[in-house]
Amino acid sequence: MVAKARMEFGYNPPAGDRGLETIVPRDFLGDLHRSLDVASQGFSSLWVSDHLNYADEWRVECWTLLTWIAARYPGPDLGTIVMSNSFRQPSILAKMAASLHEMSSGRLIFGYGGGWHEGEHRAYGLGYPPARQRIEMFEEGVQIIKALWTDSPASFAGKYYTIENAYSEPRPDPLPTIMLGGGGEQLTLGVVARHADWWNDVSRSIEVHQRKLDALRGHCEVAGRDYDSIRKTLTHRIFIDRDNARARRRGEEWAAGGDQRAIAGDPSAVIEQFEELAEMGFDMCIATFPEFQTLGDMKLFMDTVVPALA
Repeated sequence: MVAKARMEFGYNPPAGDRGLETIVPRDFLGDLHRSLDVASQGFSSLWVSDHLNYADEWRVECWTLLTWIAARYPGPDLGTIVMSNSFRQPSILAKMAASLHEMSSGRLIFGYGGGWHEGEHRAYGLGYPPARQRIEMFEEGVQIIKALWTDSPASFAGKYYTIENAYSEPRPDPLPTIMLGGGGEQLTLGVVARHADWWNDVSRSIEVHQRKLDALRGHCEVAGRDYDSIRKTLTHRIFIDRDNARARRRGEEWAAGGDQRAIAGDPSAVIEQFEELAEMGFDMCIATFPEFQTLGDMKLFMDTVVPALA
């Protein structure tokens, strides 16, 4: 008998306008409450994206929102999808993460990346060095965070960051899961191979997903890392509707002109797409849904797709 495909699901609510939902600032808190009240009953984890702004959109800061969610929803795991190394000093971020992990009874999944959107860095007066330097800084950040979580006191001297006899008490026990995000095949996936518990990538075509997996496997071989020891996760936009054609049309409209791909269709079609991803080795998806006010799409997904792949 062929084993049934399995997939775990987390929910990523909007922290503000991202072009998928209708975000009305005065209504946002109520809309967020309603979405999380539903999602916390069917998803194993809740996730917050880390952006400051793309242009002039309204947006709540990542760590502040995650702390609010942690206090109000004590059941699901909590994650960042993913935090930008360049927004916060790694040593301070290690302390923040250890504190939230302690106060949430060990529920934090620490999602972390190198940062990629130049505009918001410039807008906030943050440096935006070339890609290679950002990835080198990102890797040093991971090393500092691990040191502060495991050593007391911790010291680290790198090219970009230095800490000396720094304490991060309470040190987390058990350690938060470290989920590193990004798909850069030459540099970023090398950092993933050396340091990640989990890897997260954005929504792509099946062919591109496979190329990224092959690149990660190659970096694992170089690093002497067991490829299968790294959990493979995805962040996907999901357009689901009883009307298969309408859902697919919406997914195609969203993806038009870009390099990302949505999962779209009626429940059976969405299940088939996730089964294909599961066969490739992905076993978790952090989901985004466009109907933030009505929640009809998320409820349909919870009723049909989640049980089929649990």
